[in-house]
Amino acid sequence: MRIGELSRRTGVTPELLRAWEQRYGLLRPIRSAGGFRLYSSADEARVRRTTELIADGLSAAEAARVAATTDLAVERGETPLVAELAGRLQRSLDEFDAAGAQATLDRLFAAVSVEFALTEVVIPYLHDLGERWAAGAVTVAQEHFASNLVRARLLALAQDWGAGGASTLVAACLPGEGHDLGLVMLGLLLARRGWQVTFLGADTPLDSIEDTVRALQPSLVILVTYDSAVFHAHADAIARLAATTRVAVSAPVEAEAIIDRGAEAIGEDIPAVAAALTIRRSGSSAPH
Repeated sequence: MRIGELSRRTGVTPELLRAWEQRYGLLRPIRSAGGFRLYSSADEARVRRTTELIADGLSAAEAARVAATTDLAVERGETPLVAELAGRLQRSLDEFDAAGAQATLDRLFAAVSVEFALTEVVIPYLHDLGERWAAGAVTVAQEHFASNLVRARLLALAQDWGAGGASTLVAACLPGEGHDLGLVMLGLLLARRGWQVTFLGADTPLDSIEDTVRALQPSLVILVTYDSAVFHAHADAIARLAATTRVAVSAPVEAEAIIDRGAEAIGEDIPAVAAALTIRRSGSSAPH
């Protein structure tokens, strides 16, 4: 990929990527036939790992050193280990094997970072699950079992996401939206990037959101729905909240409809959203 695409995927500016490449040898591009510098999935994995380590308190130099010496063949998801774990997770969940799925997730989180596990295994699995459900290849019971097990496991990982963090955010699904798994994953990634997350979950009444915002005065409020009708039903309330607080909204509507209410439109690419919100945190630039 070109450096602009690498920047979009990781949320790190091209200028900072070039600096990390020159100072620390973090990136190892090749030249295309036309002379363009092209970056690989291994480069992307090293950048993601570096930003994660910086969020954990390491200096840029130390984080880059650790990331550069990590077994990136594993973290790219191209080794038999990660591929095997991804396949085993799908089989266990399809067969209602809770113990097998939990054991597989144990191995996955032991082998790679939380961010990598979500980005390269869990999120792709959930996308595939949704597509298989839509095609009739899995039952409603299988989809519910898998989603609930994954959600519970991720919430267990998120027990400390309300502690520490340089900036605070409140994350909630709009009233009428009952699916919060995507928001759980986004909250986890943001917590790993230095946010203090107050998670309100699915189908949150607007007065509860407003009360929480008044009490906490967060740097950011994230509101999510997968139903355009839910967004339009609460568009005026979103505008009122956005008049006094930074609000980001993910909804299946045109971005202009969200922007017109004074809010930021965020997409469905969870890792990209986490990176972009962190870069824009309080007007900051990428971590360095």
